[in-house]
Amino acid sequence: MNQYNFSAGPGALPESVLDAAQAAVREIPEVGLSILGISHRSDWFRQVVDETEDNIRQLLKIPKDYHVLFLQGGSSLQFSMIPMTLLRGRQYPAEYLRTGYWSSKSIPEACREGRVNVLWDGEPQGFTRLPHDEELSFGKDASYFHYVSNETVEGLQFQRILGRDDVPRICDMSSDFLSRPIDLKRFALIYAHAQKNLGPAGVTVVMLRDDVLQLAPDDLHTILDYRPHVVKRSIYNTPPVFAIYVALLVTRWLQDEIGGLTTMEAINTAKATLLYQLLDESDGFYQQRASIEDRSMMNVVFNLPTRALEDRFLETAAHAGFSGLSGHRTIGGVRASLYNAVTMDAVEALCNFMSDFQRREMSVKQRRHSLSIFSR
Repeated sequence: MNQYNFSAGPGALPESVLDAAQAAVREIPEVGLSILGISHRSDWFRQVVDETEDNIRQLLKIPKDYHVLFLQGGSSLQFSMIPMTLLRGRQYPAEYLRTGYWSSKSIPEACREGRVNVLWDGEPQGFTRLPHDEELSFGKDASYFHYVSNETVEGLQFQRILGRDDVPRICDMSSDFLSRPIDLKRFALIYAHAQKNLGPAGVTVVMLRDDVLQLAPDDLHTILDYRPHVVKRSIYNTPPVFAIYVALLVTRWLQDEIGGLTTMEAINTAKATLLYQLLDESDGFYQQRASIEDRSMMNVVFNLPTRALEDRFLETAAHAGFSGLSGHRTIGGVRASLYNAVTMDAVEALCNFMSDFQRREMSVKQRRHSLSIFSR
């Protein structure tokens, strides 16, 4: 039975990309070797890195004064590299938003390098909403401002750019990168690990402006310094060759089969709208976690009335071919991730399953209620 992949990460990949990657594991035709055995120092792989960078530049319309790097260590390493570069030895604090699980993990790492001001903390509201503009006060002297555009665990997504244009703006876009166009020129640095919309785990894309490099201190360990990676154009050390190659295939898919990020955004909006409409019309059977104005197009997070019913839903869904629907271990519940490669057919199938599940459960409940009345 074919599985519908709604996992939060590693997420689904397009069928055409999977086919090409499968063939490459056996042999790259123009090389005659498996992708798993090709030297990262070969001319062929240099061309792979260059084309992947060029494709991302075209998709996002990246200006020439930005560098595109393919690094390792995921967002977790960027949680450290960014403050090491921009906060170490600085007079003024960095500013962070604490809007969910992943932004919460970024803050302690920054505190190792200097002072941090948390401008807003969503924990008192259970991370069910994002801050309003009037709740935020940005400092003009901050070393930088950092936020997460899409909180994967809680299903929250910013629909606007935050912060001041005269303070370096840093954003973790790991779970909505390449899902929609962005005004990249307003950011000093954007980072995103690949295993949501770009490819398999193992590679992280970092896009940073020239002036970020100029702010870096000279006492950084080489591997944690962006500058050697810029000089070596992402091949300073042995890179994740296969992960970057699959990222290349995904960027080709976005350009050639999808037609760019504007079209991708329209597709993603249609998928999310369909699923949220079902939740809205379920009369509380499916209970949304995120506030309506902040809910994510990428990660739809919800609960059912009881834990027992949630467990039955997840078990039934798994048997019906729906994979990856369990909520994050920290909050439980259900989570359907609608990344780029999740098709509209898959979302429609999920909606049909959810409607059928609700009808069956409500019918059982009604029968039990009728029997209880009869037994009196």
